[in-house]
Amino acid sequence: MGLTTDPAPAASAPPSGPGPHAPPGRPARPDPSALKVVPVRHYARWAAAVAVAVLVAQFIHGLATNPVWEWHVFRDYILSETIVQAVWVTLQLTAYATVLGFLLGTVLAFMRLSHSPVLQTVAWTYIWIFRSIPMIVQLVFWFNLSALYERLGVGIPFGPVFWSVDSNSLIGTIGAAIIGLTLHQAAYAAEIVRGGVLAVDHGQLEAAAALGIPRLRQIRRIVLPQAMRAILPTAGNEIVGLLKGTSVVYVMAIGELFYQVQVIYGRNGRVIPLLLVATAWYVVLTSVLSVAQYYVERHFARGSNRTPPPTPLQRSRRFLHDLRTAAARRDLPAPPLEHPKTAEPLGGTR
Repeated sequence: MGLTTDPAPAASAPPSGPGPHAPPGRPARPDPSALKVVPVRHYARWAAAVAVAVLVAQFIHGLATNPVWEWHVFRDYILSETIVQAVWVTLQLTAYATVLGFLLGTVLAFMRLSHSPVLQTVAWTYIWIFRSIPMIVQLVFWFNLSALYERLGVGIPFGPVFWSVDSNSLIGTIGAAIIGLTLHQAAYAAEIVRGGVLAVDHGQLEAAAALGIPRLRQIRRIVLPQAMRAILPTAGNEIVGLLKGTSVVYVMAIGELFYQVQVIYGRNGRVIPLLLVATAWYVVLTSVLSVAQYYVERHFARGSNRTPPPTPLQRSRRFLHDLRTAAARRDLPAPPLEHPKTAEPLGGTR
């Protein structure tokens, strides 16, 4: 059985393409209106979404029905005076360590960027040592500073001391915690700031030097505002880690959040609901820091993005405005229909 070509019927068949004349040797294109559009089906994506939804539903069901969570104990302690005071101590430790740590870290960063080998060596050695020692070891060391130095004083180096004070009276428990957290945070902040400064184009400094701008003003008005776009994401992550890292000061018996939770469940034995209280507060505080980081990053992004995307609040307002507008349009009376005989043709009168 073979294939034969009959040119006569093909020549008499009308063209199916949109044009009356099809180019020779090219098949006629089908009419686009006759094509059936079939959407792409993502079966694997749907199956994954169903599996995730089932797992989330099981987790929520367990939270609601498992009696071990003891939600009544959680409600009793989540806003208790002891827990709120512990949260305030946690915020104080985080604020002091963040401000002092990034100030010291900025100094160390510019020391590493300096052309002086002495400053570079000192800054590198500090960062190397304090990144190598765990935070809990540093806190215990500063807590026992009086065992190493009984008195601290001011005087001439390698000479007489004019004024001295007992170490325990000068550096209390809170002071030791702040010193340990600050020195630990400064080592990481120095690398964050140094990376942000290196991200700024060196031509910016050359242009500022050509205009005769002093070196300090170059750093304060040109380098740092541009470096903040690279510093903020990592710095925000580091501050969130510091907030949670303040729980390590429980070894110094400071009444921060995690220590107070331990004390309470050590008395009443309600471990799970009290840990849930600490978890809820850490989630709330981290969320607040994340929102603040978003708006600070948006502020410093103005130089690179003239029209920043709308904030979640602006999107919510626009969504509500669109809903109100759509509802108002639905409430308007429908326009009267014109009679077909009196209606004007679309093309106008001829």
